[in-house]
Amino acid sequence: MGVVNIRAIRKEDNVQVAALIRKVLVDLGAPKVGTAYADVTLDSMFENYDKPRATYFVVEENNTILGCAGIAQLDNCKDNICELQKMYFLEEARGRGIGAEMLQKCLEKAKEFNFDSVYLETMPYMKAAQKLYAKMGFEYIGKPLGDTGHYSCPVYMLAKL
Repeated sequence: MGVVNIRAIRKEDNVQVAALIRKVLVDLGAPKVGTAYADVTLDSMFENYDKPRATYFVVEENNTILGCAGIAQLDNCKDNICELQKMYFLEEARGRGIGAEMLQKCLEKAKEFNFDSVYLETMPYMKAAQKLYAKMGFEYIGKPLGDTGHYSCPVYMLAKL
């Protein structure tokens, strides 16, 4: 194992990040419709997060991207809420504490951007992720907020900052 480095996404990361997200979703058996798999932004993640109050991180080891996550204003939501977006890790990155480190970095950035809360949507069977979210202050809420377009992700969680 090499040194793990979490850094902001760069334009040259776009291809690797899109491939990683699609691979993880396929590996986890997620539907390709109504999830991040079908998002048009997937192939231009750098450009998509190159705006105020948004950021996207990658975690790399030995020049290979092992995971990614970001935050941005929640679409179609008038409240001061950001969304934790597209947090995915390859199998070799799981169970090493990297997810907690990445999530912490995203929450710190959300505070820096003065958001009140962080919202996320996930799949019911993604139990390890939900355990991590709960440990980091997220609570289950009964209905979706905003409009993410991810109608195949029926688990909603919110963390106050």
